[in-house]
Amino acid sequence: MQRIDHALLSPSLGSHKTLTSFHFGTAGSGKKIYIQASLHAEELPGMLASFHLRPLLEAAEAAGQVAGEIVLVPVSNPIGLAQRVDHKPMGRFELDTSENFNRHYPDFAKAVLPVVQDKMGPDGAANVALVRQAMADYLAAWAPQTELQSLRKTLLSLAFDADIVLDLHCDCEGVMHFYCEESCWPTLAPIAHFMGSRAILLAKDSGGGPIDECLSGVWWRLAEALKAQGITHPLPQGCCTTTIELRGELDVTHAYAQQDARAIFGFLEHIGVLQTGNQPAVPAPLCQPTPLAGSETLRAAAPGVVTFAVEPGSTLRTGDLVAEVINPIEGTVQSVRAGVDGVFYARIRDRYVTAGCELGKIAGAHAFRTGPLLGD
Repeated sequence: MQRIDHALLSPSLGSHKTLTSFHFGTAGSGKKIYIQASLHAEELPGMLASFHLRPLLEAAEAAGQVAGEIVLVPVSNPIGLAQRVDHKPMGRFELDTSENFNRHYPDFAKAVLPVVQDKMGPDGAANVALVRQAMADYLAAWAPQTELQSLRKTLLSLAFDADIVLDLHCDCEGVMHFYCEESCWPTLAPIAHFMGSRAILLAKDSGGGPIDECLSGVWWRLAEALKAQGITHPLPQGCCTTTIELRGELDVTHAYAQQDARAIFGFLEHIGVLQTGNQPAVPAPLCQPTPLAGSETLRAAAPGVVTFAVEPGSTLRTGDLVAEVINPIEGTVQSVRAGVDGVFYARIRDRYVTAGCELGKIAGAHAFRTGPLLGD
């Protein structure tokens, strides 16, 4: 194992932060897998899962069982991790810019299209290498002006040439669920089943520029742009990514983290990146994929105290009571009911809301939303 500490751009005199990555196996010897945790820094289950995954990878490497390269970043957002306001963690948005740490990543397809469009050939693997080199050149030329930009560049520099990217997050309260681009789903379906996902949300482009879609979207976007120009040379999906929501923010236990680490390890065995002599079978799915555009976000029409009638993981029918918002001054109760059939996969942690606040999400089977599909 190799540990590398990456210094971020200093935002102030006498202060700097460091991002640490752990590298297993040998670069260029096979598939590259990139795993990062807690880009939204208050979402801690991924950090603990990484803590338990690391010794498993160390033992596999010591036994000569890593057939490729695995990069693990257990704390992918040291900026957000240090942010606290009135004793409360503030790890989702950078305080200096109010930007979401998992939005606004660059459009690689737009950046590299002019570079690669006249160099494509009939060899798909060579075309993948060509695009990755163009991405590497883009990143090398990027001169960050802020600490946040340097974090984004560092993460992308570690991940841009990976075959598979696992981005470990969690919700406020929820069950295990996945966000995945449609082009990546066939490759990544096994890990969703290894991890026991209860909802799988698929989209071609969810909007907002999250890091996972920055890395996987370049391939289908480039393929479409080249096709529009009449260029028919093959361009495989060079990187498959998924955002894995490890339940809720308070689900930080050794039992869950060990379970998740073993599931990730089992997936790596299944795809042959870890050659331990064991190739576990993919578990039976606990759910079927549904469109992210079919996910209903329930909101409060009025302020009040929230009480939930159902727990995360419940299967709901249209019209089922999900929550009540209670106004103790007026003595009123607003009932919030499911607008679609599906799994209630996530809900808020707070129990007081103002008007318009989000309450929870239901994974419906039929798309009905358009435009940006992710929250703030």
